[in-house]
Amino acid sequence: MNSELRFGGRVVARKLAAPGPGWLYRVRNFPNVWSGTWRHALARALKMNHMLGRLRAVLVRADGSRVNYGVISTNLVTTAFVNDMVDELITETSGWGDYKYHDSGVGTTGAAVGDTDIETTDGESREAGTQVEDAANIYESVATISYTTTKAITEHLIANESTGGTAMDHHVFSAINVVNGDSIQFTFDLTCTAGG
Repeated sequence: MNSELRFGGRVVARKLAAPGPGWLYRVRNFPNVWSGTWRHALARALKMNHMLGRLRAVLVRADGSRVNYGVISTNLVTTAFVNDMVDELITETSGWGDYKYHDSGVGTTGAAVGDTDIETTDGESREAGTQVEDAANIYESVATISYTTTKAITEHLIANESTGGTAMDHHVFSAINVVNGDSIQFTFDLTCTAGG
């Protein structure tokens, strides 16, 4: 006499993500995300080559809790970076790989292609980001800036030097409020699309 014993069940997996800032922040910040997104979509539709800078942020509170803001800005690449890119292709100096320094500030004037620095410093030092090739045509740099006082962070810059230098991209977004001990992990990526 043979007998069988069978078991059944179901396994469900779910990715646990840090909570977001809420719908009100996303609505208030929508123009900062849309400004570059529509240009990128149009260029892709027309099969045109283009560059798009995109900035994501995660607020890490002093108690270790996290708020994932996701994409907080898409924008245009600065004229200074485009000019430097052309110069580097001609002269091949070592400065080309140095576009990794992240800065944040409290300025609120909209970003423009002519921007060369952060509008209003927050008093914290620039942080060198970790550089990776996110895809064959996507450059990515990730850095965490720690804060020592209460402030409303509203802008981000990536440049090729720890002070001064040439700005690659400048983003302005709705305020992310921080206090002493908080930090923001910024992820900047630059998508360079071939076409023509």
